[in-house]
Amino acid sequence: MNQPLAGYAPAPITARMENHGSHMLKVAMQTGNDLLARVGSMVAYEGFIQYEPNPPAVRQIARDWITGEGAPLMKCTGDGLLYLADYGANVVVINLNGDGISVNATNLLAFDAHLQWGVERVKGLAKFAGQGLWNTKISGQGWVALTSRGKPIVVDCGGGEDETYVDPDALVAWSPNLKVKGKRSFKAQSLIGRGSGEAYQMAFSGQGIVVVQPSEDSTDRIRIRG
Repeated sequence: MNQPLAGYAPAPITARMENHGSHMLKVAMQTGNDLLARVGSMVAYEGFIQYEPNPPAVRQIARDWITGEGAPLMKCTGDGLLYLADYGANVVVINLNGDGISVNATNLLAFDAHLQWGVERVKGLAKFAGQGLWNTKISGQGWVALTSRGKPIVVDCGGGEDETYVDPDALVAWSPNLKVKGKRSFKAQSLIGRGSGEAYQMAFSGQGIVVVQPSEDSTDRIRIRG
């Protein structure tokens, strides 16, 4: 191999999901261990891998996505190496160990098909967001890959009395056991939340984490129906 390119070759496989650099996901595919991934995210693969866009099981579970609360998924099956990306976004790999994660659907790249998942309404936000906020909750034993517009920060809420406040446009994911509520502060409207148009934040409390991206692009905004 040409010496300047040698450093970009894939590293030996050590896990089901791994980062290849900061902006690409490598998945070790095996027959019987299927994957659900964002449609259009495949950038390369080795071996024999097949794709089924929007399979029946996905359509049944994600019926709320027809109103825009999610992203279309494809089922990936077979044996080999699969590489996924999302327009150069950072990729964050999570290994769930019987716990769960609540994800902004626009930041969901891929997850093991055997995990339990569904589109759920986030409690505690109805009076701030009309009919409420919808997110994708994933739980069980397996792998999940998220995207972030830039290098994210993972905030540990710590279980104390203090709350963690996040602009909805910058929120990627959070521990589903956290308590969530909305907060508005019109006095700080011009200082907080450049993408939201007003000082509307989500407040998290309890034991768990919140993943925040350094971007407030409205196209990445969590879907709020009103």
